[in-house]
Amino acid sequence: MVTVGESMGLITAERVGSLSHVREMQLGFGGAESNVAIGVARLGGSAAWIGRVGADSLGHLIMRELRAESVETVAIVDPEAATAVMLKERPSPGSSRLTYYRRFQAGSRLRPSDIPRHVIERGRILHVTGITAALGERPRLALHAAIDHAKAANRVVSFDVNHRASLWTDRESAVSAYRALARRADIVFAGEDEAELVTGASDVRGQVDGLLALGVGQVVIKRGARGAVAARGSTVHTRDAHRITVADTVGAGDAFVAGWLAETARGAPPQACLEVASACGALACTSLGDWEAAPTREDVARLSDTGADPVSR
Repeated sequence: MVTVGESMGLITAERVGSLSHVREMQLGFGGAESNVAIGVARLGGSAAWIGRVGADSLGHLIMRELRAESVETVAIVDPEAATAVMLKERPSPGSSRLTYYRRFQAGSRLRPSDIPRHVIERGRILHVTGITAALGERPRLALHAAIDHAKAANRVVSFDVNHRASLWTDRESAVSAYRALARRADIVFAGEDEAELVTGASDVRGQVDGLLALGVGQVVIKRGARGAVAARGSTVHTRDAHRITVADTVGAGDAFVAGWLAETARGAPPQACLEVASACGALACTSLGDWEAAPTREDVARLSDTGADPVSR
């Protein structure tokens, strides 16, 4: 799988409370597209990430960590802009609040010429998200350039809406951009609120039908604690959510997508994709961090083995 997007430095409050009183912070990184790449690699797949970082320590950290996770890293190092940063607070137990410092930074300067055709052609699947589309016209054109390469090579195109309202100046621009990408995608992932934004339908069946009407081959609606729904034509598959103790839901959607795409690359049927994706999304909620809890195949197997001894000896 090949993915295109922005990775950022991540500063996380180590305990619950207002930043007025929390002084302990942890430095890492995150980004929807790189999260998915790590998730696929953890599951034994091959993954590549394409994006821009600054010529700074955060950029070097991101490249080093992605390579350490066995992700092929195709990074354009931008000498004129810094790597973006996001700040994660924990205002109350089980909740998170993210603040982004990404405008005019390296990731938002991605352009069509940054997309290497030969890297796209090597993958079976190209995965993109609406976050990159929200960063500006040039990043949006870069996504479409990547899709052009994928289509020319007869590769599968995956699109996760991943709506970030704070990155758009108006709702209509977001909807237009998402629909344009969805029309070119073979698989579309969306949360219920995102699917409603794109289709105007408030019920899941209407959302599925609305996305299929755009020409999408396969639609997957992520419903959080209520599970997930996947549809191809008139065939619909469902999966209830796993019962877990939630530490942090950030990154769960990306882990879900990684599970689905890893299974898709193996030729698995939709229900099997849904089973693994649901397990990955659940396991990602069990600890803090954007990608750190992305599971391995062994982790997924243990979650399904409800009678197993909780102690590994």
